[in-house]
Amino acid sequence: MTISRWRSLLLAATLSACTTPATAPPAAPDNESRTAAYLQQVRDRPPYLDAFLNRMPKGGDLHSHLSGAVYAESYLSWATADGLCVVQSSFSLAAPPCNTADKIPAATVARDPLLYAKVVDAMSMRGFLPVGETGHDHFFNTFGKFNATRNERFGDMLAEVADRAGTQSVSYLELMASPGMGMARDIGKAAGWDDDLAALRGRVMGPAMTAAVAEARREIDAAERVMQRRLQCGTPSAAPGCNVTVRYLAQAIRTFTPQQVFAQFVLAFELAKADSRVVGLNLVAPEDNEIAVKDYDIQMKMLGFLHGLSPEVKISLHAGELTPALVPREALRSHIRSAVEVAGASRIGHGVDILGEDDAPGLLAEMARRRVMVEINLTSNDTILNVVGAQHPFDSYRRAGVPLALSTDDEGVSRIDLTHEFVRATTTYNLRYADLKTLVRNSLEYAFLPGASLWRQTAPFAMAEACAGAQTPSPACRDFLGRSEKAAAQWRLETEFARFEALSWPAP
Repeated sequence: MTISRWRSLLLAATLSACTTPATAPPAAPDNESRTAAYLQQVRDRPPYLDAFLNRMPKGGDLHSHLSGAVYAESYLSWATADGLCVVQSSFSLAAPPCNTADKIPAATVARDPLLYAKVVDAMSMRGFLPVGETGHDHFFNTFGKFNATRNERFGDMLAEVADRAGTQSVSYLELMASPGMGMARDIGKAAGWDDDLAALRGRVMGPAMTAAVAEARREIDAAERVMQRRLQCGTPSAAPGCNVTVRYLAQAIRTFTPQQVFAQFVLAFELAKADSRVVGLNLVAPEDNEIAVKDYDIQMKMLGFLHGLSPEVKISLHAGELTPALVPREALRSHIRSAVEVAGASRIGHGVDILGEDDAPGLLAEMARRRVMVEINLTSNDTILNVVGAQHPFDSYRRAGVPLALSTDDEGVSRIDLTHEFVRATTTYNLRYADLKTLVRNSLEYAFLPGASLWRQTAPFAMAEACAGAQTPSPACRDFLGRSEKAAAQWRLETEFARFEALSWPAP
């Protein structure tokens, strides 16, 4: 019996037996302790643990690349519908005409099971074995294989990823996407380089940048309309994804020339200021790339300069996604510190090489003091970096008091979901229910949603005075929630925890 079938059967048994509580926090202490005890019962029973964690509220996934979150099968389906081709020698999608022995219609692939399987394997980590190619290279090579269709299917991609989140009790997504970034790179190329960043910003700002911001917003508008239509939002048949709040991180690609990267940063800042759906920015592409390593310091200075002009714009950065097998040790000594201290990042993605940083204990203490949260991507770090279990700094961060949240990175390429990451963390690091709730709460506490937090403190979690102890929101609490998008999302999460903890689970 498949895991998904187990999920369905166990969830059906649970829901038929449960009594729905008041839909407001806080949860009854006995329900919380009973739920914690059940987790201990099933932690070594994979089907039951998977069903439990699939149903458990998981808050937000803050580190998810939209293009990498889509499954290869979807890209192939869209390629068939759009009349695209498959290049057999590379198993990649391409624009028509499909008129050579090597470049065949995508529709043909769907009728050839063996070829179809090879294409899916090439476009994902499915069945990957490190024979003639590393996991790192195979992973990053997948993106170029489905590049031909992803821009035209922005809305379909949103629908797939949001609905997958909704079916596993995820309520919030921050998706990394690059609307308008091609235009920004053209602007940077035309501007040329200038060591005076203020002067360079003046050269890239202007009508062309204004047009790029407007075009990016139009792309998001159009994509969200498609997503709403695909998911039938606002109708009795609305899909689970309709209940997921979707926001965006404008992602700049770090492997272009300095002036092009700078123009991407400027677009990201301007877009975040112009559109509330864009809640921050990130920097993507392999951190070990030759250009990325060579230009890392100047890229951090660029971000620090722009952040000084617009400190309200939030920054999360891929930093420390490195090992000595990928780069000289000199490159392991300062990337995370520079992202925090120079660029102004308030979240770090991956952070795997933290213990290779100069004065790692001091940096860990600084991150804990400044509440710089780390987005943990366990499966990604395994498949790309070969870092697993005790080799991963997960426990080092926890011991230092650095806030953490679990995320997926590229769930379609990795063939996982957020439930999978919670299962992996629970079994690998012997996490208890209280640990999981902290990870989940952190995902919204450190989300880039605007407004005050529901929590006046987080160690332990204690609600803001306006809502403390409320079974239903008081007028003061309703007013507080109405003024804070973040607090409202957190209140919803606590409501979901109360419902979850009142469920009756089948004995293993």
